[in-house]
Amino acid sequence: MNATHTPAQKTDLAVTHVLAQLLERLEHSPVPVGPEQYRSVVMHLVDEFRDVAPGDGLGQLLDAYPAAAEVYESMNYQHAGLCRSGLDASLAAELAAKAAIDRAKHRAEPDTAHGQG
Repeated sequence: MNATHTPAQKTDLAVTHVLAQLLERLEHSPVPVGPEQYRSVVMHLVDEFRDVAPGDGLGQLLDAYPAAAEVYESMNYQHAGLCRSGLDASLAAELAAKAAIDRAKHRAEPDTAHGQG
């Protein structure tokens, strides 16, 4: 018999919580952090996220630790896009980019009314 065994997803977020907290500390560290240490924490967090069951506990953890939420969102981008990014922030960024492009276009246009161009 060739049955596929799917491991049960973890509901205990203790390790995930510690890694998320550590990543947040590294993100806000006033002292430079070595890339190996940063990568190690992120890779361990990715491994934990692969096994964690979705739900309220995970949502609360991601709300509390923005750096971990970015990792989680990046891992799931192909399925859900920027699912944890606020719509208001995304819309504001889009509008700001459009305004900057419009300003750049107007600066680049020749001034034909004053004989320049």
